[in-house]
Amino acid sequence: MAVSRAKKVEQVEKLGAELKNVSSLIISTYSKLTVAQDYELRKTLRSSGAKYRVVKNTLAKLAAKGTVAEGALSELSGVTSLAYTSGDPVALAKAISKYAKDNPEFTFKAGVVEGRVISIKEIQALATMPSKEEIYSKLLFLMNAPAQRLVTVMNAVGRDLAVVINQGVEKNKFGGAPAEAAPAAESAEVSEPAPAAEAEPAVESAPAVESAPAEA
Repeated sequence: MAVSRAKKVEQVEKLGAELKNVSSLIISTYSKLTVAQDYELRKTLRSSGAKYRVVKNTLAKLAAKGTVAEGALSELSGVTSLAYTSGDPVALAKAISKYAKDNPEFTFKAGVVEGRVISIKEIQALATMPSKEEIYSKLLFLMNAPAQRLVTVMNAVGRDLAVVINQGVEKNKFGGAPAEAAPAAESAEVSEPAPAAEAEPAVESAPAVESAPAEA
């Protein structure tokens, strides 16, 4: 069924409005896809935050004017489909590359990343890079690592101090021992004069010798 001119204009305007808001795009083609395969592809791309659309080459060229996709869509032939996103280009490349690997009849033509046209090899290389989420996660780990080590050290010091205090309490090293030792010292001082008191009577008995008849 032929598409009316008004319908074509509507399609161009709709696609053009979407392409103006995208940062990355992958152009692909296929020999044949079943309904199930097509559904799986669209589902996979939606999960990566991308949109997918099969387009007429002439309409795609018109819609791409003034957008980042203009250079890549200027010369098209054969069956053309577009997968595009305003989000992470790596997530898009990973998702569509995995699908292409599982479905050999689906292949790439070219791509666009941040306004730059990239080749099929570059699309495949892009799919091997870490995603933005992975990069952010690694950066956060590196930023938080010193703080985590500091907390670990402080916790270790706290545990060691608690062990030392506990051992000290168990061995009465924090005030218990001196208090018990004080009475022992005082009793030693009191018991020392006892031998001296016993020795004094021995000295005082000396006058008994003087009572002998000295005058005789």
